Amino acid sequence: MRATRFLCRIIVSCLLLSLAALAIERQPNADYRARRQALAAKTDGGVVLIFADTEASGGNAIYGFRQEDNFYYLTGLSDPGGALLIAPAVEAKPDAPAHPYTEILFLPDHNASQEKWTGPKLGPGDTNAVQVTGVDHVEPLDNMHDALVHYAPGPRVTIYADLGRYDEQSNAASSLDWLRRSNAFPAGTSFKDVKPLLASLRTVKDAGEIELVRKAVNASMAAHVAAMKAMHPGATEREISALMQYEFGKRGCERPAYAPIVGTGANSTLLHYSADSGTVAAGDVVVIDVAGEYSMYASDITRTLPASGKFTVRQREIYDIVLGAQNAAIAAFQSGKSHLQRDDPDSLYKVAYDYINSHGKDLHGDPLGKYFIHGLGHFVGLNVHDPGDYKIPLAPGMIFTIEPGIYIPEEKLGVRIEDMFLVGRDGKLVKLTASLPSTAEEVERAMSAK
Repeated sequence: MRATRFLCRIIVSCLLLSLAALAIERQPNADYRARRQALAAKTDGGVVLIFADTEASGGNAIYGFRQEDNFYYLTGLSDPGGALLIAPAVEAKPDAPAHPYTEILFLPDHNASQEKWTGPKLGPGDTNAVQVTGVDHVEPLDNMHDALVHYAPGPRVTIYADLGRYDEQSNAASSLDWLRRSNAFPAGTSFKDVKPLLASLRTVKDAGEIELVRKAVNASMAAHVAAMKAMHPGATEREISALMQYEFGKRGCERPAYAPIVGTGANSTLLHYSADSGTVAAGDVVVIDVAGEYSMYASDITRTLPASGKFTVRQREIYDIVLGAQNAAIAAFQSGKSHLQRDDPDSLYKVAYDYINSHGKDLHGDPLGKYFIHGLGHFVGLNVHDPGDYKIPLAPGMIFTIEPGIYIPEEKLGVRIEDMFLVGRDGKLVKLTASLPSTAEEVERAMSAK
């Protein structure tokens, strides 16, 4: 008996390690359960079916497997190949029996040969699977067909799943096609895209999510300070990028939150420049848009540095206009009223654009507004461009960026300043990146502190 208990403890430890292998800090099971219940409440009786990524669809050669965001949001499970069914409580109908709120996590069976290469995974037969995941029922993936027949009977059931749209790929497409062919859904079953419902939930972060984003931000700010100290003519863009990835990696980030951007000179005017193949020259400005992902949660930070440690008069002029536009947007913010959308009457974008367009000129005497060529900000969370409901005003629990920029190819001069913000419970705007040098004087001082 003691030997059996000892073996069970070993198995539990291995499984917990496998769960934490990619998501280093997993939130309590209660947090994920609250999200599942909140999603069920939005479906008006519909059944939710969410699929995990597979090794083939969610991995890459550099950073390994990364779980699909929505599946992780609802389960906190990093292992590939699973699926989640959520069925809200329903009353009995003539063509369907009653059943209580039900959630089932379907997992693939253990593959001993594969796990020799990838490490232990959680399986449906593990006695502690419910305890580890916090999902009410854990069953083999092969049981999904029968479960759907039971919990989604009758012709009027709606299935909420990731249906994909336009040019988007859906990791659920092949599985849904198989289930349709195997008659898991009765005639008359309707399908709706679950992503809008999840986006509305993910717009507002809970306390655990906010803490994970803070850790991503703190690690990424340290990387930016390191870049400021290391910047000099003759450095390469790739060298600076590699240094920053090392700095946020050693602070717990498992990967970059997006393709790092280090653009010097003319490259500073390219919004999503990612070749990082140039060499910093004296007199350049260098746009550095680099940040890490901590336990699946992203950060997004940009600073613009003078290659030689001091801005020229013209560079300083443009830099101060961009910073002024950011500060104007910050000052205009009102919880429950301000928007990130461009066309909203309470848009913070318009505040920043108007500031840029009324300060400074290009070499031809024209206003600078036409050189601000992107939006002012976006939500950040499990994805660096986190899905969210941009139609509603910014409110407590939302995390987003404010990132005005001016890009003048003719002058080989691009400036972007990007910071991350949280709307606090009291409705006040909290600058998560407040400790990172931001003004021209602060940046120059940090660069000289080598």
